[in-house]
Amino acid sequence: MPAADELDWNDLRYFLRAIESATLSGAARAMGVDHSTIGRRLSALERALGAPLVIRAPDGLHLTPLGERLAPLVEQVERAVLAVQTGAAAKDARVRLAMPTGFTKLLSANLARLRTAYPRLALELLASARMVDLKKGEAELAIRSGPVGDEDLIARPLCESGWSLYASPAYLARRGVPADADDLRGHDVIGYDLVLADVPAAKWLELHMTGATLVLRSREMTDMLAAALSGAGLALLPCLIADDDAGLQRVTPRVLATRELLLVYPREARLAPPVQAVIGFVIEVMRENAARIGGTAAG
Repeated sequence: MPAADELDWNDLRYFLRAIESATLSGAARAMGVDHSTIGRRLSALERALGAPLVIRAPDGLHLTPLGERLAPLVEQVERAVLAVQTGAAAKDARVRLAMPTGFTKLLSANLARLRTAYPRLALELLASARMVDLKKGEAELAIRSGPVGDEDLIARPLCESGWSLYASPAYLARRGVPADADDLRGHDVIGYDLVLADVPAAKWLELHMTGATLVLRSREMTDMLAAALSGAGLALLPCLIADDDAGLQRVTPRVLATRELLLVYPREARLAPPVQAVIGFVIEVMRENAARIGGTAAG
């Protein structure tokens, strides 16, 4: 968080939308946030500048003399930022998409349609358990699960991700298939790192592994998958990854844990065309494959 007297450039956007709409509620609708957020951002900007920019009146917002002088300058700043974004997009039409491990294959398999529509666009897929900082420019877009509490980020629902229980044929031949997927006692289990304790799959395991032996914890899905393939134990894995792996057997047809997937990106006045193209591509591919991702696809 910036210091009280430090100018947060992001607050300038809220100032512009407020004076364009002339009301806090109008600016809130334009930016897709609560009206209290607009008021808070304006107050923060005024504190940083040391003087009021708007007068809050019953009939709306009115610019102070300082606000009148600064409004054209802030508009110039916004135009300059958009010009930089457009120029960068024209020079290098690269869009970085961060995502959890497992989605690279799905998106790559459908990349031809994006390349056909936008032949000069290069999509860079960043697959990792680490959450990138979108506001610091580590990526333009991210596929994430769970709530997004940052008001400067837009989160668009995609579909639900499903987890089920898997093991290698070698493990099942040695230890047998659990008679009840909800009772893992007597089995070896591959678990989630404690930093992922709030993930639905980790919560499900903690509830159902009483009497089981925990043989491994990891925060990386690739490590858990490798351990399951080696025969180390049962693993609760994303259905998208594990259903297509010939080296694993699904222990139960049930989906044991779910979590909503979101496409997340910074809330900007305008998005560059390459980013808009990738947003549309990701939404289309994910929704087409919702049953596979959710673990409910037949056969």
